[in-house]
Amino acid sequence: QVQLVESGGGSVQAGDSLRLSCEASGHTFSTHTMGWFRQAPGKERDLVAVIGGSGILTYYADSVKGRFTISRDNAKNTVYLQMNSLKPEDTAVYYCAAEKMIVRRKLGPADFGSWGQGTQVTVSS
Repeated sequence: QVQLVESGGGSVQAGDSLRLSCEASGHTFSTHTMGWFRQAPGKERDLVAVIGGSGILTYYADSVKGRFTISRDNAKNTVYLQMNSLKPEDTAVYYCAAEKMIVRRKLGPADFGSWGQGTQVTVSS
C-alpha cells in the first residue's frame, strides 16, 4: 500500500515562491514514477510535472515550464515541486501521485494509482 503525504502549501502573493514536498512510504520509492497534479475549483485534475524513478527524466505542463521544477530524493523517499514566479492561475489543490511505471510524456490522472490528500496553494494578485 503506497502512502503519500504532501506538505508545503499556503497562501502567497503573485511572484512569490513555494516548495511542495511529498513523502512516500509503503513501496520501493525509486521504482515509481512520481507526479504532481493540480485541481482548481470546477476544473479537472491536470498534470503539472512528472519525474522518473532515477530523477533524470522530467516532463512539465506548458503552463509551468520555466517556473516550476520537480525533483526527488530517493534516499528520503520524497518528491518536491519548487514553484517560482507564482501566478493567480496557479491557485489549486496540488496532489502528489505515484505509480510503478516508466515515465513518459502526457501522463494523466488515470495512469496513477496512488494519491496524496492534497495541499492547497492560493496565489493572490
